[in-house]
Amino acid sequence: MNKDTENTTPKQLLKSDFYFELPEELIAQDPLEDRSCSRLLVLDKQTGAVEHHAFKEITNFLRPGDCLVLNNTKVIPARLLGEREGTGAHVEVLLLKRQGGNVWETLVKPGKKCRPGTRLSFGGGVLKAEVLETVEEGNRLIRFEYEGIFEEILDRLGEMPLPPYITHKLQDKNRYQTVYAKYEGSAAAPTAGLHFTKELLERISDMGVELAYVTLHVGLGTFRPVKEENLLDHHMHSEYYEVTKEAASSINLTKERGGRVFCVGTTGCRTVESASDESGRVVAGCGNTDIFIYPGYRFKVLDALITNFHLPESTLVMLVSALAGREKVLAAYEEAIREKYRFFSFGDAMLIVDLQE
Repeated sequence: MNKDTENTTPKQLLKSDFYFELPEELIAQDPLEDRSCSRLLVLDKQTGAVEHHAFKEITNFLRPGDCLVLNNTKVIPARLLGEREGTGAHVEVLLLKRQGGNVWETLVKPGKKCRPGTRLSFGGGVLKAEVLETVEEGNRLIRFEYEGIFEEILDRLGEMPLPPYITHKLQDKNRYQTVYAKYEGSAAAPTAGLHFTKELLERISDMGVELAYVTLHVGLGTFRPVKEENLLDHHMHSEYYEVTKEAASSINLTKERGGRVFCVGTTGCRTVESASDESGRVVAGCGNTDIFIYPGYRFKVLDALITNFHLPESTLVMLVSALAGREKVLAAYEEAIREKYRFFSFGDAMLIVDLQE
């Protein structure tokens, strides 16, 4: 059993318990022109009652003394299209994690053709690479060769690594970034944060709500399906996180003063829950977390969650179910489908909160 889950967890939880039918037309393919004009479904985590709002009305549910936790990771244009030297055959490389220097752990397609020693070229030779070795889950370690600054070359040649369910081409790279994105390192956006504008955040801050910025670099594992039917057999991917002294202090003072901690996104949630001790006090520092949150987990820090609508049978819908209960969450999802909410990365948002508190 996962060490981060209380022993109130049932002996068996099934992946199929978190399945729901989603019409394909409800998968949002493009971001809205105005970020804060998304819809907001509010779910009372105690009663299961549902309310419908516009996202900018999130201010109605915050009050002075609360704390909003935001993940300030920045997505890198990590998808590179190139060719194998010698054959000219097409190759796609997705950067996952920098291992040091110019060596990256990557996902390569087609993988079978990219054995150690294979040479790759991107942008007509502006960027070159060599496959060094095959590692866990078939990923490849690749060493890049270039002249100049890698980040600048990547910005010119790379594409945003959009999730596989988004088939439209993204016209503006910035729309797959939060307005407060700061530290590069993610292979995917913390999408709950895409709904905030700078003006909305200023309004929230002016209300007397603390803004605490943490960092969790989102890995490709966020899109990987759960393969095991018994959830207790699922191995969670590991992601790097960092919590500054300022953020930890803001969150801890909020709790001490009786305020509520609202996490923006499952990544914000996983960060503060990973960085807290048994008493619920957030400790500044950095590290890697593979925390897997599912029903039975007892939240130590988070009081409310702002999140998007997630894929059936995903670890994210399991996390949301840990907060409000599987039955309440699936009923709220059914309501969202009936009301034609937009789902997934560019879709609408959900607030899970105790409305009586």
